[in-house]
Amino acid sequence: MSSNEKTMMEKYDQEASATGWLGPEIAFGLACKYIKPGQTILDIGIGTGLGAILFHKAGLNVFGMDISDEMLAACRSKGFATDLRKHDLRTTPYPYEEASIDHVVCVGVFNFFDNLNQIFNEVGRILRNNGVFVFVVGSRNSNEKPEVIVGPEHTGSDTTVIMYRHSTEQINRWLADHAFQFIQSLEFSVYMDRERKVELPAKAYLARKML
Repeated sequence: MSSNEKTMMEKYDQEASATGWLGPEIAFGLACKYIKPGQTILDIGIGTGLGAILFHKAGLNVFGMDISDEMLAACRSKGFATDLRKHDLRTTPYPYEEASIDHVVCVGVFNFFDNLNQIFNEVGRILRNNGVFVFVVGSRNSNEKPEVIVGPEHTGSDTTVIMYRHSTEQINRWLADHAFQFIQSLEFSVYMDRERKVELPAKAYLARKML
């Protein structure tokens, strides 16, 4: 890993810690009683591995994909992933065989997608029957607008980013359409700044793949 990649990894992980990012811990807490050592878990949008490392510590074999070479290099440097692949979530099919993975996790990506239908379809294809899918989304009421504009003061750059929130009704519809059984959800807050004054409502979901 280059010095630039190492710096980026450290900055990303430090920012997650400084803003109190709890997505990985909440996702693991929801899923932990449904997993077993020796099973496989795919982290879609694995980044530096924050969402997957707790599953590794629980004895699972971690597979991961991400669009960023730098993020993959950062994750690879931590030495816990069994398999890492570069892939864009917008491009299907994903590079995994049907019913080839026991569980799937995604904790920091869905806020960049306004429509999750295609992703849920691919997760359903890849998951083995009874496997769990645990994920985090920005949450909203059904009468609220999905788009949230995140300015440079929170992106750490000179750019503005559009983030998307998803209602419970949307999530339940996508789960039902792709043969998932809803198990549990948990609401929490994501802080957009180190001072923890700007909050984004979030929700973690746990669902099981059914035939």
